[in-house]
Amino acid sequence: MKSLGARASGARLERMRASAQWVAHGTHPDGDPGGAFRNRFPVRPGLRDAQAPRPTLAEFLRNGNRRLPRGPLPALDPREAWRAPPASGLRATWLGHSTVLLELHDGRRLVRLLTDPVWGARASPSTLLGPRRFQPAPVALKALPPLDAVLLSHDHYDHLCMSTARALAQTGVPWITSLGVGAHLEAFGVRPDRIVELDWWQRHRLPGAEVEVVAAPAQHFSGRGLKDRNATLWSSLVVRTPRHRVFFSGDTGLTDQYAGIRSQLGPFDLVLLEVGAHHPAWGDIHLGPENALEALELLGGGALLPVHWGTFSLALHAWDEPAETLLAQAPRRGVHLVMPQLGEAVEPAQVEHVVPWWRGVERADAPPPAPLSWPRALPFPLD
Repeated sequence: MKSLGARASGARLERMRASAQWVAHGTHPDGDPGGAFRNRFPVRPGLRDAQAPRPTLAEFLRNGNRRLPRGPLPALDPREAWRAPPASGLRATWLGHSTVLLELHDGRRLVRLLTDPVWGARASPSTLLGPRRFQPAPVALKALPPLDAVLLSHDHYDHLCMSTARALAQTGVPWITSLGVGAHLEAFGVRPDRIVELDWWQRHRLPGAEVEVVAAPAQHFSGRGLKDRNATLWSSLVVRTPRHRVFFSGDTGLTDQYAGIRSQLGPFDLVLLEVGAHHPAWGDIHLGPENALEALELLGGGALLPVHWGTFSLALHAWDEPAETLLAQAPRRGVHLVMPQLGEAVEPAQVEHVVPWWRGVERADAPPPAPLSWPRALPFPLD
């Protein structure tokens, strides 16, 4: 199946094996003697509820607990806003899940970066089965302004979409990603010379711009099939210009490494943290809203724009639970919360309060949501 991607080999594999995050000598979960990447740092005590059973396939098949919105989410067309540069020099447009268009002025020109782009209808290797997005992205992929780079945190289907990668490959945009993920990108048509793969703490400077992208630690895993778990690295990503700094978590559990990221790469003007698809049994690999607030404190603060919610049903909680939890807890913790509608281009420095736009979605006259579509057995990672 082409959507599975490809395994690293040759010089790429040698670079991976030289990483401090790589463990050799037959430690790969599927028995691959070549080894695999690992989470290097201990999981915080109590972070993962060992007594909480992991969600079953039957639970995923049951469409309960308001896991899908009853109506369409409000969305804006951002193209008019994109025509003018941000007055503050930093603007973000949430396009669904973990896809955000970042616009930063580096002092000379406006630079546009796109995080974990997914325009596909499903977070799945199949076009017929798997988690279906609630609605199309608020703007067509071909309507994006010219991009300076794509930032890709890891290889899971809700972050690396084959159809999206193939379309972006036609534009020649560079990709900056984690070690090993370039093998997938090449399989999807991205030219090798347009791919930069980083280990944790490695940096890449965009040509012709005062912009640096740094890969930083995260607490997660990787894989697109049954036999490639942790065969590629996962990272958070930091964008630095002379005027602004942005942190993007990718997918991660809460890790004390955030304090080190703050000291080496902060402080941050904007922090994108994943808040959805959480579960008590997944505390080591996903933040959820409460741990996202603690992660923000470790990172030293900054405007918080939550991502990884409002697009796919990848866990058992209500679709809007992450938003409600953040809205309830952020004010008493002094958090500058930025929660735009889909397609709303916002400058964090100009956001004074949050409008809970998601509450208008649960209309009494809305038809019930379509049932979730899943295979009987999952041959790929959920997230």
